[in-house]
Amino acid sequence: MDEEAVRDFNERCAQCSEVNWGVTDGGRFYCRSCHNVTERTREVINTDFISNSRVQTISKGSRKKEKTDRGCEWYVCEGFQFVLKKQAEALEALGVCPQMKDEILCNFWRLYLQKTKQAYCDRPDGETVKALPLCDSSTDVESEPETPSLLHLLSLSESEGDLQTDSSFISSVSKVSASTSVCSGSVDGSLYFMKNQKEKLRMTMPMTLSFCYMALLWLREPMTLSDLLRFVVEGHIPYLNVFQHFPEKMKLYGVDLKIFCVESWPVYEEVYDKMLELAAFLDLPRFPDITDSCFLHPDMLCMKYLMEANLPDELHNWTCRVVKKICIGEADFLTLVPGNKSTRKVKYDVLAAALIIVVLKLLFLLDDHYEWLLSDFAEERNKNNQEGRPYFEFKKWYKVIKCSLDVEQKKLDEERAKYQWRCEKPLFYSADKKSKVLKRRQMVVNLQNQFGKLSGSVRPAEKPNPSSFQLSWSEENADGSCFHGHSLKGILQEKRGVLAAMNPDYWLCTVQLCRERSCGHLAHYREVEFPQSYHFVLRLFSFLLRIQPSSIHDDVCLIEHKLFNKKLCKKPKYNTVIRK
Repeated sequence: MDEEAVRDFNERCAQCSEVNWGVTDGGRFYCRSCHNVTERTREVINTDFISNSRVQTISKGSRKKEKTDRGCEWYVCEGFQFVLKKQAEALEALGVCPQMKDEILCNFWRLYLQKTKQAYCDRPDGETVKALPLCDSSTDVESEPETPSLLHLLSLSESEGDLQTDSSFISSVSKVSASTSVCSGSVDGSLYFMKNQKEKLRMTMPMTLSFCYMALLWLREPMTLSDLLRFVVEGHIPYLNVFQHFPEKMKLYGVDLKIFCVESWPVYEEVYDKMLELAAFLDLPRFPDITDSCFLHPDMLCMKYLMEANLPDELHNWTCRVVKKICIGEADFLTLVPGNKSTRKVKYDVLAAALIIVVLKLLFLLDDHYEWLLSDFAEERNKNNQEGRPYFEFKKWYKVIKCSLDVEQKKLDEERAKYQWRCEKPLFYSADKKSKVLKRRQMVVNLQNQFGKLSGSVRPAEKPNPSSFQLSWSEENADGSCFHGHSLKGILQEKRGVLAAMNPDYWLCTVQLCRERSCGHLAHYREVEFPQSYHFVLRLFSFLLRIQPSSIHDDVCLIEHKLFNKKLCKKPKYNTVIRK
C-alpha cells in the first residue's frame, strides 16, 4: 500500500509544505499535492514486499524497442518539448537571458502539460495504461522501467526532475482500434487530429514560437515578434525541418511528419493570436509592466525603426509628442493582461511603425502632391543653407529608399523561391534500409554538385551573423545616402516659439473604424484607394516587419482616431479631410 511505502518518509514538501508522498517508477518520492519530485529515493530491503505491493506511481510510458528497428515509443508532447528546448538554446545563443530557458519557458510548458492533462496530474481511477499498437505490429507493449525516459533526456531544465507522461492521456489511446489507427512513430500520433483534442488548445509547430515569444515578452527582452520570425526564416532559430535533429530513438513517419513537418513560413498574426490564446488558457497573471525604459516601449522602438528607415533623427521628437498626446505610452495600455477582453492587445513593433507613418502624414501629408512641393521647397532652401546640416528632402529620400528596398525585396523573393523544403537528413525506419537511403542521398548530392559546376552556379555564401537591422545607413557615406542628421527646419514653420508643420490639413485613412471582432480588421486596405506615397511607406515597414501592409494600416487608423477623436465627432462622416 502507498501508506506503507512512504510511512517512514515524513519530511514536508519544499514546495507546498504538505506531507502527502507517493513513489514514482524510478523509486523517487513525489508530492501528491503539487507533484514535486524530490531527490530522495526509496530504500528497498525486501524484494518480496516490492513484488506484492501496489504503490501509486506516475507512468513514464512504455519504452519497448520494436523489432523493426523503429526506435522507442514516444509521445507527441515529447517531440514538441524537444523543439522548444532547441529553440530556447538558439535564443540563448543570440543573447537572450538564460533565465528564459531554465525558468520561464520551462514553467510555461509544464503548466501547459498540466492544463491539458498530459503530465503533472493524478491518474484517474479505473484507467489502464495501454499504448497504441503500430500499424504493422500486433505485439503487446509493456513498460520497461530500466529503459531511460525520453522525456528525461529532453528535459528543458537539467536541474529539475524528469517530466512524466500523464496516464489519463495514454489510457485514452487504448480506446482507438488498432485496425483504424494511422501508422505513426509516436504512440499517440493518430489521436492528435481527433476532434476531442481540439478542445485542449492542441499543440502545433507555430505554437512553439508562441511559447518563445510569450517567454520573451515576460522577460521584456529586446526582441519583437517580427525579429523572432525573421530569425526563424533566416535559419538562426530551429523551426523548419527541426525534426531531423530529433534523437535517434525518436523515429518519425506517417502522421508524425504531418505534425512536425512545416512547409510554410510562420505568419505573424497566427503566432501572435495563439500567444494571446495560450496566455489566457494558462491563466497567467498580468505580465511585467512595459515602462518607458523598456525596449518594447513605443519611444524606444520608434528610434530603432527611424534609424532603419533612414529618416531624420528629429522625427523622434514628433513620435514622442504623439505618444504623449494619445496616452499610448502608459504601462496600463502596453502591458499584456491575459484574458482581459476589454483592452486591445498591443503589437509593439506594428504600433511603432504606425506612429512613424502618422507623423509623416502630419508633416508631409503623403497625398502624392504636397510632399513633392515640400521637397522642392527644401531643395531651394538647401542652396542657401548655412546651418551646416542639410534640410531633409522627401524626393531624395524616396529615391534612395526605393532603390535599396527593390534590391532587398528581390533578394528575399529569390531566397524564398530557391528554398528547399525537403530536409537534408534522410529519414529511414529500419537498419536494412539505412544504407540504401544514405547511398541514394549521396548520389543525389554528387549529381547536384556536378551540374552546379557545369552550369557555373556559385555556391551560396554562409549566412551572416543575425542583426537587429536589415537596412544599415552610415553618415560617413560620401554619396549623401544617409538622412539621419538632416534637419526638418526646411519644411517647418515657427508658431509661438514652437516648430509646427506648414500644412494645416490632414486626411484620414478611414472615417469610421470597423468592429474588429466582426470582420477581423479595424479598417480595410486596398492599394488603389490610397496615394502611392502612403502605400510606399506602408510597403517599406511591411518589408522591415515581414507582415502584410493591412496590419500596419489598422494601427495607423487606430492612432488617427485617438489623435483626432474630438474633431471627428464634429465633422460629417463624408468629409475625410480635417484641420489639425
